[in-house]
Amino acid sequence: MSEAFDIPFTSDVVPAMLSADATIKFRCYKGISCFNACCKRADITLTPYDIIRLKNRFDMGSGEFLKKHTVPYEMDADRVPGVKMKTTDEGACLFMNEEGCSVYEDRPTSCRYYPLGHLALHHKDSAEDEAHYVLIEESHCKGHQEDRDIQIKDYLVEQEVAMFKEMNREWLQLILKKKSGGPSVGKPPESSLQLYFMACYDMDRFRRFVMSDAFKKSYDLPETTYEVLQQDDIALMKFGFQLMRQVLFAENTIPQHDQAWEKRSQEREEVWNARREVEMARYKKTEDDKYKNDV
Repeated sequence: MSEAFDIPFTSDVVPAMLSADATIKFRCYKGISCFNACCKRADITLTPYDIIRLKNRFDMGSGEFLKKHTVPYEMDADRVPGVKMKTTDEGACLFMNEEGCSVYEDRPTSCRYYPLGHLALHHKDSAEDEAHYVLIEESHCKGHQEDRDIQIKDYLVEQEVAMFKEMNREWLQLILKKKSGGPSVGKPPESSLQLYFMACYDMDRFRRFVMSDAFKKSYDLPETTYEVLQQDDIALMKFGFQLMRQVLFAENTIPQHDQAWEKRSQEREEVWNARREVEMARYKKTEDDKYKNDV
C-alpha cells in the first residue's frame, strides 16, 4: 500500500519513483527569479507535529492556532479530518514575507520536502515502511534549472527532514492503515472522527480529555504516565496515535481497567434512571397541581 504525501494538485509529476540515492538537479535561494513563487500558491497539509512546532513558536494554544492559521478539510470519502494552512484570498501563505519564510526554522514538513513528493510504501510482510520519492516540476519553479546536482538523501539532510519524518511516521501509518483497510475497517462514526481531530490536531483539548476522571476510570495507566502527558506535547501526540489505533482498528494499544465498559454502561444506566425518576416526579407534580383545586 502507498500514500502520496502532499503533492500539489496542479503539478506535473514525473511518474518514476526515486530512491534516496537518486540524484536531482535543484537549488532554491533568495535572489532566484522565482523566489517566493511557491509560497504564493500554497496548498500545505499540516501534520500533527507541524502544528506542535508552529503553535509553540507563536506561544499559542492549539485551539487558538487552529482557528487563526488553519482550515479543516476531509482527507477521504469517510470524512477523516485533515488540516491545511490558511492562505490569503489569492492563495499565498500567511507566513511569507519579502525575505522568504518567516517561520523557516519551524516550517511544515511538506515545505521541507519540496520539490519532492514523499511516498510511503508498506509491504504486507514487512514491519518497516519503504520510502520513495517523486520529483515535482512546476512551471513557475526555476530551481530545477540551477547547476547543482544533489542526492535526495543529502537534500533531505540539508532541509532537516529527519526529525519531521520520525515524528510523522506513526500518523502516516495510521492514515495508510485506514485507507488500505477499506470496507473491512468501515466508516468511522462521528464521535470517532471528532476524537481523531482532537487527538491529532487540538493538543490542548485532547490533554483535558485524557486528564478527565472519565478517561482515567476507563484506561489502566500509571500516574507517572499522566504526569508525562500533562507536560509533554510529543508524548501526548504519540499517545493520541495509540488511542486512535485502538478506537479505529480495535487494537489493544492502551490497557483498559477490568470491566471498564460494563462499569461505564452501568453508570450511564444509573444516570438515565435518575433522570427518568426526576422527570416522573415532575410530571406527577404537574398533574397533581392541575387537579388540586378540583378536590
